[in-house]
Amino acid sequence: MSDTPYMGELTDVVLGQEFLTWLWFRSEAGNGQFRTPEGVTFGLFMEQRISVQGGEGESLETATVSGPMSELREARLGLSTGKKVNRALLRIERDADTWTVSVKAEDFQMNSLKTPVIEKDGEDDDPDAAFLEKIYLIETCLGYIDEVYRQFLTVRLAPADWQEEIKALRNWLAAGD
Repeated sequence: MSDTPYMGELTDVVLGQEFLTWLWFRSEAGNGQFRTPEGVTFGLFMEQRISVQGGEGESLETATVSGPMSELREARLGLSTGKKVNRALLRIERDADTWTVSVKAEDFQMNSLKTPVIEKDGEDDDPDAAFLEKIYLIETCLGYIDEVYRQFLTVRLAPADWQEEIKALRNWLAAGD
């Protein structure tokens, strides 16, 4: 493979960072509540592991905040200085089901996807049932992420809407100081 970046690589990184930054803002500003076009409500929250990055080349700076009691102050401070989220741990909730997944901005790579626990009713269960249930839960999680990304693109690709969103994001940052 070549070390030469493909034509859209830099655009992908910026778009990915904008998405994760917007997602953090929207998840806090909207109490984590999102809705699918079919009316299904789900929660999406940034967990206590976020990495922000800013600058270019040798002046590239990254700040990572993690820990169960962290208030993410350092990451929010990084956002206020122009950094953007480049990696985040997301928690998705619907009813009693919870998923967690780590997302990287540069290529939308998802790692460590954990689905809700699959309950086994007995020994006579169909051996494929647990596998099929796991696949269903993975597809459901990815569907929620796709929906939130669709909502982001709707705002991002409308210049007037995006300018309003940037103002709201700046107000959110100022309120968190």
